[in-house]
Amino acid sequence: MTRHTIKVAIAEDNKVFASIMHEHLSQQPDIELVGVAYDGEQILNIITEKGPDVVLLDIIMPHLDGIEALERIKHIKSKRPKIIVLTSMGQETLAQRIIELGVDYYLLKPINLDVMTKRIKQLLEAPERVATPEAIESWPVNTMVTNAIRKIGIPAHIKGYQYLRDAIIMIVGNIGLLGTVTKEVYPTVARKYSTTPSRVETAIRHSIEVAWKSRNKDMINGLYGYTININKGKPTNSEFMALVADKLRMARRA
Repeated sequence: MTRHTIKVAIAEDNKVFASIMHEHLSQQPDIELVGVAYDGEQILNIITEKGPDVVLLDIIMPHLDGIEALERIKHIKSKRPKIIVLTSMGQETLAQRIIELGVDYYLLKPINLDVMTKRIKQLLEAPERVATPEAIESWPVNTMVTNAIRKIGIPAHIKGYQYLRDAIIMIVGNIGLLGTVTKEVYPTVARKYSTTPSRVETAIRHSIEVAWKSRNKDMINGLYGYTININKGKPTNSEFMALVADKLRMARRA
């Protein structure tokens, strides 16, 4: 199958990072960069005038932030581009709002440029399939989750291992749960194991700390294509689960 040129636009207020993305994407033979915006107003104009297939959208921008831009993009009469949000995913409420606005994908900062390019191409190769319980059972999600969390140094004997495993399986089946980890994921796991949501959260946090102390950076990078900054500190529970779920959802699409 012949792949057409993908038109991409960037919305990123950090001009240094925008320039880095610009340079990287310009080297891709099947990607055409149609515009770079440094605020929300500019990206709306680029979408209307250039009709990009994919927009890389930062959330924190001047004049019109990413959330406001997303709200306006929903009402653009021309063809709606695929949206990849660039975010730290630090807050569940923010994650939920992004999902409600119909974002097609998100990337956690700091961003691996090769992974970013791969995700751009994958978005246009095939539509996202809805993950039903039946669909999940048709591929080895349980085994894949188990292998992933073991490889990064989380031992099976600690409580957080099983809680984390079940939580990630839930998120793979419904990515929207990333926005309701506290309200839905922890309580659901807690009911299964006859414990409390707060204990589930604490145990998952402990399991992540165990993995982090192992400093198995190469393995984490290899699994997720994600540049880990050891000095930045541990990812949040939601960030960590998002990384694993992202890897497995991409495997399912492939």
